[in-house]
Amino acid sequence: MYEVLSNDTLAPNLHRMVVRAPRIAPARKAGQFVIVRCEAGDERIPLTIGDADPAAGTITLFIQAIGASTKKIVAVPPGGFLRDVAGPLGMATEIERWGRVACIGGGVGTAVLFPMARALAEEGNEVTTIIGGRAEPYIILADELAAFSKEVRVTTEDGSLGRKGFVTAELKEMLDDPERAPQAVFAVGPVPMMRAVAEMTRPYGVKTIVSLNPIMIDGTGMCGGCRVVVDGEARFACVDGPEFDGHAVDFASLTDRLTMYRDHEEQCRLAV
Repeated sequence: MYEVLSNDTLAPNLHRMVVRAPRIAPARKAGQFVIVRCEAGDERIPLTIGDADPAAGTITLFIQAIGASTKKIVAVPPGGFLRDVAGPLGMATEIERWGRVACIGGGVGTAVLFPMARALAEEGNEVTTIIGGRAEPYIILADELAAFSKEVRVTTEDGSLGRKGFVTAELKEMLDDPERAPQAVFAVGPVPMMRAVAEMTRPYGVKTIVSLNPIMIDGTGMCGGCRVVVDGEARFACVDGPEFDGHAVDFASLTDRLTMYRDHEEQCRLAV
């Protein structure tokens, strides 16, 4: 059993949960995730390890409570327990000294981006972070990202905070400015956003890494549920990713797979 030490609401339907996991905390690297079950027999939920404190033996999880299973997880109060937390799983982020790096997060993707961006900054990269959301309440971790970013640019679709519009507008300005143009771009967020970022950087020849979120069950590459097509070949996000070359990802097939169980999930949600 894994004790929940804190459970805070960061934005509508988004929780930050600190969990005691003394064997995972010292082993985890940026970009890796865990598989969580609230109780025996529950659905397995993949969650990015947003932060870790090896000395305290804790990990931080960011959980978007949309489906029935994630709503059950975020309902666990401090002092309560999660049945299973398995990990760390997946490949770590490709951390190199690129020079100038743009880190782009959309919505809850900003939480997944956070450990990647910090690791890139710690490697000596000059990090510019661009985060977006539907409106001001959906902008998260701006202050935390500012602690190690050269600058943090904010966009909202309704203009309630920062620039009105999408993150791609800020990225385009960077790409067109020789003094700010990034040598690498890391993007995490909704599939349409990551696809738009990859298509924008393609003509510039800028390396672009995206973090994919296909349906995942066991997290070890055995079930095949998280299959994605990258450079024309089937890959598994749980063991080959979750991060891939954005210019090689087949986003159309990824979108199809993400909608496969939408009707079933809605039935489960209504039953809760």
